[in-house]
Amino acid sequence: MSVTEIAANPAGGTGRSIFAARYRVTTVGVLLLMTIIAFEALAVATALPTAARSLHGLAGYGWAFTGFLLTSVIGMVASGLWSDRDGPRKPLLLGLALFVGALAVAAAADTMTLLILARVVQGLAVGLLITAMYVVMGDAYPDQLRPRMLAALATAWIVPGLVGPVLAGWVTEQLSWRWVFGGLAPFAAVGGLLLVPALRRLAGGRRNQTAGTGGIRRLAFAVLTAAGITGVAELGQRQSGLTAVAAVAGLAAMGYGLYRLLPVGTARFSAGVPAAIAFRGTLAGVFVGMEVLVPLTMSVQGHYSPTLTGLPLMLTAITWAGASQLQGRASAVSRASFVRLGLALIALAGAAMALVAWQLLPAAAAFAVWPVAGAGAGFALTTASAALMEYTNDADRGSDSASLQLADSSLSAVTAAYSGALVSLAATGRLSYATGLGIGFASMAVLAALATSRASRLRPAAAGDRVAVPETVS
Repeated sequence: MSVTEIAANPAGGTGRSIFAARYRVTTVGVLLLMTIIAFEALAVATALPTAARSLHGLAGYGWAFTGFLLTSVIGMVASGLWSDRDGPRKPLLLGLALFVGALAVAAAADTMTLLILARVVQGLAVGLLITAMYVVMGDAYPDQLRPRMLAALATAWIVPGLVGPVLAGWVTEQLSWRWVFGGLAPFAAVGGLLLVPALRRLAGGRRNQTAGTGGIRRLAFAVLTAAGITGVAELGQRQSGLTAVAAVAGLAAMGYGLYRLLPVGTARFSAGVPAAIAFRGTLAGVFVGMEVLVPLTMSVQGHYSPTLTGLPLMLTAITWAGASQLQGRASAVSRASFVRLGLALIALAGAAMALVAWQLLPAAAAFAVWPVAGAGAGFALTTASAALMEYTNDADRGSDSASLQLADSSLSAVTAAYSGALVSLAATGRLSYATGLGIGFASMAVLAALATSRASRLRPAAAGDRVAVPETVS
């Protein structure tokens, strides 16, 4: 038990539920705030096309997403630095204020420029909030409750995933796209206010005496990483000599930025914190790289309606949450097994979806196959996050939590761009849809299968083995 946990619970008891009296308000606050962030992510994507047309700003439509992505990466790093230095209280409260304020500005925007600016601020706010919330969970809950809290966090995405896009579409059509933004603001404020008591109990003051050193340099590498992600993502939208060069340059920039920001040994899946971060990034990247292809496969190869096309994604949200709950009740010694199982399930689902794309299996098989990938993600992704919280320490929890989110966002952006490029090549007739979609699923399945060989690395590092970011950064 950490010093923070002992201070919060001098009697030494830890409770057996995340809804025990000591944790109840914190749990509800974190879950409500994460649910609102999930709704924002899913609902805004539904409402933005209408908003852009209403504001005569379709030419700037892409920037509403790109700007959000750029600043969210910067927010993650800034929040990690700030949390390590002073605790999660300040970045979380600032992120909350920016998030609520940006939602209000977006709801009142009378130009596309103002709406894009609001989205840029929202990205910064979400980066600050998510990293700070991971630090809060690490500080406020004992080791045995963190996997359960992470499982509940995965469940918090179910309702937004099931009803968010539909509800946002209804609100946009019956009321106004402005209500999609403005209607979320009060709920986000309530979630943040529920966290205030927990923030008062957490350790304040200077937690890591060296956390502020090199902070500007780390933020500069975050900007470099974000710019690199943007260059890579552009290739997923358009394929030309220029975008190919931009993607190569973007990969180089992103790779160098991540090398400077992530713990040494992440690329090698070194035991301890690096392995937890590496698995989180790999799992997120593989899953997203396949998920973006599922609806198109159902539509193009199976000729299903839009409603049925989205059904495998809805079922996957349920299996993901169920698997997360199962891993939340398992012991820490079984973590490597859960990651291996999760990767194997994702690889199996990817291979089966490749057969669907190649029309060697009927398209209806996707209704049963893709939820298997959701179960794999629930087992493995949540386990990697729980391992990170166990392996890190109070002084480095902020920067390690930021690294977890960075690996997730960066590799997801790369695989989404890769899959998007395959789709674009098929749409322009340079590949058949069967070939492009099949290659996308098969290559992601191979990556998942290869990663199973590293599952044994998901264990605590030996004493003295924990490594930080390169000396030139900190």
